[in-house]
Amino acid sequence: MTIYAKGVVFEGVDFDNPNHWRLEEYVKRGGYAALKKILNEKITQDEVIAEVKTSSLRGRGGAGFPTGLKWSFMPRNFPGQKYLVCNTDEGEPGTFKDLDIIVSNPHALIEGMIIGGYAMGITVGYNYIHGEVFEAYERFEEALEEARKAGFLGDNILGTDFCFQLHAHHGYGAYICGEETALLESLEGKKGQPRFKPPFPASFGLYGKPTTINNTETFASVPYIIREGGQKFLELGKPNNGGTKLFSVSGHVNRPGNYEIPLGTPFADLLEMCGGMRGGKKLKAVIPGGSSAPVLPAEIMMQCTMDYDSIAKAGSMLGSGAVIVMDETVCMVSALERLSYFYHEESCGQCTPCREGTGWLYRIVHRIAHGEGRPEDLELLASIGDNIAGRTICALGDAAVFPVRGMLKHFRSEFEYMIEHKKSQFAALS
Repeated sequence: MTIYAKGVVFEGVDFDNPNHWRLEEYVKRGGYAALKKILNEKITQDEVIAEVKTSSLRGRGGAGFPTGLKWSFMPRNFPGQKYLVCNTDEGEPGTFKDLDIIVSNPHALIEGMIIGGYAMGITVGYNYIHGEVFEAYERFEEALEEARKAGFLGDNILGTDFCFQLHAHHGYGAYICGEETALLESLEGKKGQPRFKPPFPASFGLYGKPTTINNTETFASVPYIIREGGQKFLELGKPNNGGTKLFSVSGHVNRPGNYEIPLGTPFADLLEMCGGMRGGKKLKAVIPGGSSAPVLPAEIMMQCTMDYDSIAKAGSMLGSGAVIVMDETVCMVSALERLSYFYHEESCGQCTPCREGTGWLYRIVHRIAHGEGRPEDLELLASIGDNIAGRTICALGDAAVFPVRGMLKHFRSEFEYMIEHKKSQFAALS
């Protein structure tokens, strides 16, 4: 169930209507008005990109890079084919917002990608969808067919000379394919492994051609920006953090789900929207941006607002917007064991520090969690982390290290207790 406070991506969606995702309902909500505005008023490419820059829309996939700036990197006068790619390979533990978009409002994504193609002079796009949600892939294909039949997609869109073809592609559930260059390798039919950068996708992307890659939520925010204006979108949020953002809230709350709220909303307010802590227990910690973001203890998190700058200042990352809430019963050693196992299993094995290091991290945390830890293990974890972070082709190595660093920074005493007493302080989850 999607619950939203002040929507952009889910603006006006009536979830009680079983046809809420279809083209007819989307058009009733103002869908494709932004595309019509651009084509009817002959708004230039530069003007579209300028509006996106004004909005302060930042990439919603994790990195938070300014979208308008990224679009401006695309070479305008490149003589050959250029590509637009949407990253819907949603594999970050705790994240489930993009799935909700392609199931509940797929035409917002389609319109956003068409507008992106227009702005950058691109005529072909792909949406790479996580392969383990095949029903969502099929729904997106249906939405594409609706858009083609209505003249919003394909050749000579709405009777103009603008053409844009959009195709869906499903992966096979590999977490590493959420990394943009591994996604491109997979899209080309090769093993999903990250590429060395530079060259960056803007100059050498899909099939070696200039390519722009954005997240699902990023594209789905674009129609509102063009229809209502970048300044209005910016004012929904705060400076440098424009608009609303979807937060996937899971864990020990009464109403887990996706919440679309203005950036800058206090975390305390978001927690209240979720019905507060389950069972009346106390908040212990929060992972604010997906499993790769460092954990923050309750006393710090309760002082934060939900935006890129506030969470970064607190020592973590907004990331994908996956908010994992943990109550007072959680054993942080067990939590880290599970996270470390995930990154060990999902490493593609291309880089030695990641291939070997993630295994070492997991095995050390595992032995601590099972009463076999040694006092020197905590320094060993820190040392291994230092030798992984920043030394791999992609960010998976860093993603494996950040949870370790966060846990040891804020909950070191739990690890020390487990090593000394061979058991957890928290019997419920030990």
